[in-house]
Amino acid sequence: MFKTILITAMSAALASSALAENEFRHVVLFKFKPEATAEQVKEIEKAFAELPSKIDTITGYEWGPSESVEKLNDGFTHCFLVTFKDKAGLEAYLPHEAHKAFGAKLKPILEKALVFDYTAKKD
Repeated sequence: MFKTILITAMSAALASSALAENEFRHVVLFKFKPEATAEQVKEIEKAFAELPSKIDTITGYEWGPSESVEKLNDGFTHCFLVTFKDKAGLEAYLPHEAHKAFGAKLKPILEKALVFDYTAKKD
């Protein structure tokens, strides 16, 4: 149910945006471990925000903390949306040294991640 709501919300938000159809989207949700400090979470937010300047296949980036009115976020507190020209952009991003370094920084405080990739459609 939560995944369906997330996908519907993301699709609605993106359908009204100026982003081009057929771009490839990489949606990432994080649920941090209870012992993760606010400072550690801020470091992850900053580190993720630096990836577009380090990985040239990223064409768009946005993020935000959960503001769920329905309280259906299932403990996930952060959503990151990374856009690529196409699926090949994501395939270059995943093994990139900067992405791997980010993952190594994230792993000790991450309880769970949800990742959803799709090609943008406007119809």
